[in-house]
Amino acid sequence: MSNDGVNTGRRRFLTLATTVVGAAGAVGVAVPFVGSWNPSAKARAAGAPVKWDISKIEPGQMVTVEWRGKPVYVVRRTKEALESIRKMDGRLRDPNSEESKQPAYAKSEFRSIKEEFLVLLAVCTHLGCAPQYKPEVGAVSQDWLGGFFCPCHGSKFDLAGRVLQGVPAPTNLEVPPYRYLSDTVIEIGVDQEKA
Repeated sequence: MSNDGVNTGRRRFLTLATTVVGAAGAVGVAVPFVGSWNPSAKARAAGAPVKWDISKIEPGQMVTVEWRGKPVYVVRRTKEALESIRKMDGRLRDPNSEESKQPAYAKSEFRSIKEEFLVLLAVCTHLGCAPQYKPEVGAVSQDWLGGFFCPCHGSKFDLAGRVLQGVPAPTNLEVPPYRYLSDTVIEIGVDQEKA
């Protein structure tokens, strides 16, 4: 075989053109594929911080706010509720919140930035049920001083979300990151220290 009829310049041009078109096609396919790895606008919004006006919450009242698809309880505690928290230490599994999830600024007796307002992830640490808010003394048992009760398996938490001894839940209710934007507005999902 001889190379008499072969045009090497044309062959190089065709090889180069095919390579360029193939590379452009690969980039054209790769860009949307890699872009599909990014979360959608809906998913980004679901994880976004949530602002809530706490000025309308009456003493003793609880509201439920959704953050990242989970319920968050915001409770305005009364003076009596705050006093009852101090009486609970001997009955709690983790009174100092050493094994529980909460930001450093909520690692206190009341597990909150301001004593009056409690912010908790409303998910039982046993099996993920939503505990009920039972602030009334005696609402669950004779020695009940108020708190959260999970009727699914009987877990009990005080008015700071701390778990009582002898129940299935292993740890206190989680305190999500939050901060005060003003005296009346909180933002759930952003740490106070990062403000």
